Amino acid sequence: MIQRMHVSWFLLSCLFVLFSCETNVKVAQENDLQAEEIRQSPFPVFNQLPESFVPRYYDSISYFYRERIAPDFNGMFLVSKNGEIVYERYKGMANHQYNKCIDKHTPLHVASISKVVTAVVICKLADSGELTLDRDIRSYLPEIMYEGITVRMLLNHRSGIPYYGYFPYSVWPTEKMLTNQKIVQLLNQYKMPLYFPPNTQFSYCNTNYALLALIAERISHKKFPVLAREMIFEPLGMNDSFINDGSQNSDSLSRSYDSRNRLEPFTNLDGVYGDKNLYTTARDLLKLDKATYSGFFLSDSVKKEMFRGYSYERKGKSNYGLGYRMREEQGKSTLFFHTGWWHGNTGCYASLRQDTICMVIISNHYTRKVFAINRLSTLFGRYPYEPLIDPKENYIGPNMAKMHIDQAVNPKKHG
Repeated sequence: MIQRMHVSWFLLSCLFVLFSCETNVKVAQENDLQAEEIRQSPFPVFNQLPESFVPRYYDSISYFYRERIAPDFNGMFLVSKNGEIVYERYKGMANHQYNKCIDKHTPLHVASISKVVTAVVICKLADSGELTLDRDIRSYLPEIMYEGITVRMLLNHRSGIPYYGYFPYSVWPTEKMLTNQKIVQLLNQYKMPLYFPPNTQFSYCNTNYALLALIAERISHKKFPVLAREMIFEPLGMNDSFINDGSQNSDSLSRSYDSRNRLEPFTNLDGVYGDKNLYTTARDLLKLDKATYSGFFLSDSVKKEMFRGYSYERKGKSNYGLGYRMREEQGKSTLFFHTGWWHGNTGCYASLRQDTICMVIISNHYTRKVFAINRLSTLFGRYPYEPLIDPKENYIGPNMAKMHIDQAVNPKKHG
């Protein structure tokens, strides 16, 4: 009897050990799986938002919005910390004709903030080895006539390529829709010279990003709006975002208005994308901002290239990375941001990376209020306070640029 009891206890002990081992294996496997999911997530794991953060900053953010932004404002306003929304407001009309109000799911045209998405697409192509930042753009656009310009120079606005918006009407009539590919054809056809030798200075130019979108299409064999959706919008759950290739121009879209609430019509330049034509929301831009902290979404090496300045020929606080404007000042944290202004659409997306703060303000009724959001950055840390539009940063002025192109198009006129 005693021997049988010993055998029973032995068997029970073995079963217990086997069950414990199996349980430990399952727990370990689940932990490994969870760790792998976190590692491969397009979003990083931020520290939990301190309980004191919202009580400490909410009233100041609210006061800033009420006093500086809210009066006569139409648009979106959002502030987040560690990926969590601290404050957001939605106000006004997206489309007066259709009586559409603006809410958190209303895509608005964000003008040049679109360049951030274009830069991320290009940098992800570089991460995957499909593109090299320092390769001559003729490797991807063999038909373009310019020599010595790299992909990086398009990204940081150091190419010297002329701005397509200044093409005279004799070159491209107002009734004809301009496209990204047509820009290349016109530059070649009229042999339009560069503003300056490549990589010798900075001059902000939308043509750079129109060409980047075209390069992405050549590499992927997909239209850029499709590529952006597959590479960025879908993986990040940016469900309210899309890039308009001009075919979606219609009265039913969120429209833009001037400062007197008069409708801004579409023009023949509204078919060009890469430099603009992203329709998105404040919450979707927050998702993109969160993803830029992830080593899985963008490698650490490519992020080092994105978030650094390239133009130091002139003294000042303004600079430009790869798809991001910058304000740099000794002893202060660098402010990364991008402004937007197209028709009546104005806005700013700011990434205070030292403090994991994201601020977004977008309006579809023209207002310069959006450019004052930099003042709010000083609430969270030591950031340079400067107007977000710096008149000295574009060293090729509009009059000079137009004359430059006109001389190429009409050489007899200029002797």
